[in-house]
Amino acid sequence: MLHKVRGIVLKTTNYSESSVIVQVLTDKFGMQSYLINGVKKPRAKVKMNMLQSLHLLDMVVYHKMNTNIQRVSEVRQTPVFKRIPYDIVKSSIVIFLNEVLYKSIRQQSADDDLFDYIFNSIAWFDESEGFNPNFHLAFLLKLTRFLGFSPNERRRTDQIYFDLQEGEFVSRVPIHLNYLSLEDAFDFISLFNTPLEKISEIKISNSKRRFLLDKILVFYTLHTASFGEVQSHRILETLLS
Repeated sequence: MLHKVRGIVLKTTNYSESSVIVQVLTDKFGMQSYLINGVKKPRAKVKMNMLQSLHLLDMVVYHKMNTNIQRVSEVRQTPVFKRIPYDIVKSSIVIFLNEVLYKSIRQQSADDDLFDYIFNSIAWFDESEGFNPNFHLAFLLKLTRFLGFSPNERRRTDQIYFDLQEGEFVSRVPIHLNYLSLEDAFDFISLFNTPLEKISEIKISNSKRRFLLDKILVFYTLHTASFGEVQSHRILETLLS
């Protein structure tokens, strides 16, 4: 049976001289792997540049239960990116976010809220003029709402540390090093709460931004099974320094 789905490209792997397997987060079926034939041929209907990191797709697909690799009938890029492929900073951020998403998402079933958040955020990022250096920080913190480990922002006046391991404010210094001071925690929570359209109003230095990114990745490592090391992290830091 054919199904119309929206998709977000997370990984493309060579399958043969002209074919690839693409792992796509879909709105109807969660994470799926699709075999796409002939993408490397000169007259291919589906071209490789449509299958880059976090490209947004409209697809018509075949779906069989209990099958690891599905097939596609049609693929269109919708919306077509206007800025991300041509802006080295934006494209680097998308590659970084793609790596974190691929390591974090395990859903084999549909999650409408998670899908819509990622789809709409990336579409907004492409549409927005210029570059906001807070975007990737805010995106990752807001994503935790949908992954099940969002920070607990409730705080008593005596709680002056944020424990990344527990995901909440505490009154005493934790026995481990995975925590934030009150000042850093305020920035952390502000990025979590502020709408993407207003994150440019959060004023953070480059050094603080690098520090917070390190702590956000620690937060993911602590709360995501088999998260591992993010390879594109340092390249992004160099680019944004």
